Amino acid sequence: MIHSFFKYSLFLVLFNLISALQAQTTVNAYAKVTAVSGSSVLSLSNVNIANHTFTVGGQVVVMQMQDDVIGTNTTNASTFGDLSSIANAGRYEIRTIAAVSPTSGTPTSVTITPALANTFNTGANSSVQMISFRNMGTNFTTTGNIGGLTWDGNVGGVIAFYVTSTLTLNHRILADGLGFRGGLYSNNNGGPVCTAGNNTVYIANNANYGYKGEGIYKNTTNNFNNARGKLLNGGGGGCDHNAGGGGGGNYTAGGQGGNGYNNCTTYPAGGLGGISLSSQISASRIFMGGAGGGGQQNNSQNSSGGNGGGIILIKANQIETSTTCGSSIRITANGVNAITGGNDGMGGGGAGGSIVIEANSFSINASCPLSVRANGGNGGSVTDAAAHAGGGGGAQGVVIYSIAQPTSNVTTQTNNGVAGSDNSGGTTSGTNGSGTSGSGIIGSSSGPLPIELVYFKAEPKDQRIRLTWVTASEKNNDYYRIERSQDGVTFQSILTIKGAGSSNTYKTYELYDNEPLNGQSYYRLKQVDFDGSYDYSNLVTIAIEEKIEFNLFPNPLTGSQTLHLKIDKNVFDFNSTLFVMDFSGKIIVQKNIPLSDSNEIEVNDLNLQEGIYFVKLQGGSSSQTKKLIIQN
Repeated sequence: MIHSFFKYSLFLVLFNLISALQAQTTVNAYAKVTAVSGSSVLSLSNVNIANHTFTVGGQVVVMQMQDDVIGTNTTNASTFGDLSSIANAGRYEIRTIAAVSPTSGTPTSVTITPALANTFNTGANSSVQMISFRNMGTNFTTTGNIGGLTWDGNVGGVIAFYVTSTLTLNHRILADGLGFRGGLYSNNNGGPVCTAGNNTVYIANNANYGYKGEGIYKNTTNNFNNARGKLLNGGGGGCDHNAGGGGGGNYTAGGQGGNGYNNCTTYPAGGLGGISLSSQISASRIFMGGAGGGGQQNNSQNSSGGNGGGIILIKANQIETSTTCGSSIRITANGVNAITGGNDGMGGGGAGGSIVIEANSFSINASCPLSVRANGGNGGSVTDAAAHAGGGGGAQGVVIYSIAQPTSNVTTQTNNGVAGSDNSGGTTSGTNGSGTSGSGIIGSSSGPLPIELVYFKAEPKDQRIRLTWVTASEKNNDYYRIERSQDGVTFQSILTIKGAGSSNTYKTYELYDNEPLNGQSYYRLKQVDFDGSYDYSNLVTIAIEEKIEFNLFPNPLTGSQTLHLKIDKNVFDFNSTLFVMDFSGKIIVQKNIPLSDSNEIEVNDLNLQEGIYFVKLQGGSSSQTKKLIIQN
């Protein structure tokens, strides 16, 4: 276990304390996924259900927080920490809990439906997390700031909820600094100044160098802890002497840390910035902001890297603000600024996180405008007059809307963090987060946030089953299929209807099962996208009692016995005809059954041989058939 790699600086402790004092409410439950069996059974540890629970019928987000993406980029070179293959990192799926074990207390496993479409990796260099996708109701108005748990290496970093109809924001939704954790500053070490040896140290297990910031590769190797090399989107640490930490990366790359004492331009020792993940990012794959690397110190006046921003997932039919709000309304996943220090190297800024908003419309009041931000944090600055080294700027995060970017009383920002200055005079040798600020704003992009099924119902109607359902929105929806089961386990498809494709309005659907099963049966709704992916509704159960229009007794019948017909006169209230047919359908006996005041009629002289027959009673438009066994 590499504890020192993930230690917090005093600033980060204070940041979390200040955040707690802002009266934020955590709305989610969290759990680490330790194993996935059959793509549907998730083994859990590190379960946090202090603020919400995992219950049958509830929805969850299954997200690959980190994966083994470094490949062979592990040598002491500037290529250390480059991306080899993205694997499943950043992927997430929304699923429904079908079972929880144990049924009470802290769960150790859950069964989800349907099975996961992607392969979620739980190896040594990977992290998978399950977060409750909380249903806040049909309409929900915030009563205080909403926050989440800070990522601790196992759980946290994500805020996820949905509202069926309208989300009214009177407060802030804050994932600032909830993401990957900043690298710690170095020990005090007055090593050699401005040498080629420090310039080329990219990996080390040496606390005299700043620690790397955390990123999408889960580090389990001590020799990767320290020095200049980035760790995927985590910024590198500063090397001797007094070099700054690199900024974290996300949509763009983080900035490089300042050169070191006396502005060593010949052999700069600042940490490298975390990599850009823009080519991997979509509404279906997002990342927490990479953390800044720690600076190098020799006078106890350094700073650690800033935390990256977390992840926010919101789904609603409409998002609005009221006419009165107590403070500015924000949805933010900003990276953290590294703190300012004296005559040492400073930490890099954390990268902005990721925000995905699946909403069909925005109605934002001019008196309560909305700000949506995933900005990078700034590198720490030096206050001493002599040149030391500021930290690199954190990269911008990403904001993804399912519709065109809203602009009416809505401001969206994904700004790069700026590099910290090397001295009190404002000299800067580190670099800002790369790329053009605002490039991480993406409109009209939809991902796994599901079709909103308001309800699915089954009810008897005129000896048929009426099946109805309503959706609040649909995305890339090809068709719906009704499936039916006698036992709730084995299902068969019985009805199909086209979906709406993509829709931002309520849609009502209706189908009839004209030949329902007798007794208890089960129905479910299967929704299929154009790409073949699918999801299931909840099961609905219904019981149909068979309508007995006539009956036979005794049955079996011997050749000497009289057959009795018990007739429902509400159905057969006129002269009827009785047919007795053999197994092939050939009519053996045909008798007229006259109208009678009695509902029980005797039938004699059938003269049937031993075997199985079918007795059909037909009168007007009414007809029913029963099986008759003859035993001689």
